[in-house]
Amino acid sequence: QVQLVESGGALVQAGDSLTLSCAASGRAAFYMGWFRQAPGKEREFVAAISWSGGMPLYGDSVKGRFTIVVDNAQMTVYLQMNILKPEDTAVYYCAADLLQRRTPKPETWAYHYWGQGTQVTVSS
Repeated sequence: QVQLVESGGALVQAGDSLTLSCAASGRAAFYMGWFRQAPGKEREFVAAISWSGGMPLYGDSVKGRFTIVVDNAQMTVYLQMNILKPEDTAVYYCAADLLQRRTPKPETWAYHYWGQGTQVTVSS
């Protein structure tokens, strides 16, 4: 079992920055990912990384603006979000992939455990 608890969601203005946190406990995972889901839309890949901090992968819509970071000592994964846009508004989910794949996956099916989500709202 893996427990994931996200935090840090907020209402911000366009252009602002925000950092989300995902505290992990329980069984060790190989990759950690962030996804988001806006109302009426499918869950979208945001970023993923190995617990060693290597092989970061980003979705096209966030490349150059978001950064995924791991803190092994704190068992926490962060999503640093800069230059936020209204289209970034969504519930953001943290996810854990237990398999030792060659690279992190951007697909939801690759992740075995999910957090409850944290709301990010970006006003224009």
